[in-house]
Amino acid sequence: MGFDLVLFGGTGDLAWRKLMPALFQAFRHGTLPPGGRIIAVARDTLSDERYRSLIQSRFDGVELAKRPTPDEFARFAALLHYLRMDLSQAQDYERLAQMLNARAADSVVMYLAIAPSLFTTVCEQIAAVGLNGPATRVVLEKPLGHDLQSNQAINDTLRRVFGEEQVFRIDHYLGKPSVQNLFALRFGNALFEPLWRRETIANIQISIAEDLGVETRGAFYDQTGALRDMVQNHALQLLCAIGMEPPINSGAHAIRDEKLKVLQSLKPWTAESIGQQVIRGQYAAGTVQGQAVAGYWQEKGVAPDSRTETFVALRTEILNWRWAGVPFYIRTGKRLAGRDAHIVVNFRPVPHPIFKTPAGAANRLVINLQPRDGLELHLLAQGAAQHQGELALSQAHLNLDFEQRFGTERVGAYERLLLDVIAARLNLFVRSDEQAQAWHWVEPILQHWKNDPVRPRPYAAGSWGPSAASAMIARDGHCWSEEV
Repeated sequence: MGFDLVLFGGTGDLAWRKLMPALFQAFRHGTLPPGGRIIAVARDTLSDERYRSLIQSRFDGVELAKRPTPDEFARFAALLHYLRMDLSQAQDYERLAQMLNARAADSVVMYLAIAPSLFTTVCEQIAAVGLNGPATRVVLEKPLGHDLQSNQAINDTLRRVFGEEQVFRIDHYLGKPSVQNLFALRFGNALFEPLWRRETIANIQISIAEDLGVETRGAFYDQTGALRDMVQNHALQLLCAIGMEPPINSGAHAIRDEKLKVLQSLKPWTAESIGQQVIRGQYAAGTVQGQAVAGYWQEKGVAPDSRTETFVALRTEILNWRWAGVPFYIRTGKRLAGRDAHIVVNFRPVPHPIFKTPAGAANRLVINLQPRDGLELHLLAQGAAQHQGELALSQAHLNLDFEQRFGTERVGAYERLLLDVIAARLNLFVRSDEQAQAWHWVEPILQHWKNDPVRPRPYAAGSWGPSAASAMIARDGHCWSEEV
């Protein structure tokens, strides 16, 4: 009888901004399975109608093209229900169980859009009232733990009450159309895979830049930082998608096995390599899009002497035959010069140049993730003009803009992932051993910083981060993509 999606944290920020708009788009596109029910859970005292009105008012803030008409929302609202729960009270889970058991849906999705500190309690209580049967899937938002030990504690609880195939650890970057097309580019075409190796690739850069500060999340962010918030999950998942070997098939186990091998092959850290190849920064006051903005210390909820990093740049390598010697650079930060997430694959120059070319020119593949999705292939081509009788080449590029090419066919990241959970497709979700290995790799950096008396390097808001990040990559003879 359809599905039940229980949204813990139904009045929270994630529900307003991401989950409800994604569910509505699936409903509009006709891809949300019929007979569904969406049950929002929170501590507020609300009726179904009051909750529906709150959701409708929030839709006024989404993009015009994604905003429902009154008729559309009325039909979507019929799916929405509300249940007041105190997540610390066992009897409230009994009421949830009664509500779900009265209908006996074909599948039940428990989406935990709540503080990670509540994950263990909620999962144990779900099991205590018998809601952990084979038809149930549980979705966990990041961060799943604060370090390796806390991550293992959460996953130990999950293993006691759920099977691994019931657990969906979400990383919304894996649902982005550009990342999906990265898999298609590599494993669906014969063109690039023979070139996807150390003999032809000079370096690979992964950048996730935000122009916003911590906004209203100062207290949370000050306990988290950029390494935990972005590198341990999003950036490493992108690195796996770039670096993994071709899986034997498109099934979840095959894909996750290959991603795990990449994480296990990452070059281990030493105190010396952390000091030279990991840069941490913290934004100071500056100007973003012509507006003066405060420094990190002045943000609400941030300790006045905080040592939390808002920027990380690092260099690593994958120690296997395909990638030996190829540097992978990761960079992420807040209050940078723009909102821009992309992956750049820089190819080596031709071994014997016979044409005159611009200094440093070589082929590049750019995978754009946000604010636009697409692929750019940078080539060298001959223009009409000649240079003193020599054949001269200039830079040109082929641009595949997914918005223009696929238009309304495109599916947003959360929409795609929510539909995959309902359909029990695990391909785009993270397995527990992947997550543990990622924590194992970043933990030496966290420990080094904990004992390091040197503060994060300040950088002006509206810049591209500390100059030390450019110096780090320059030592290898390379530069960040916006410096080309």
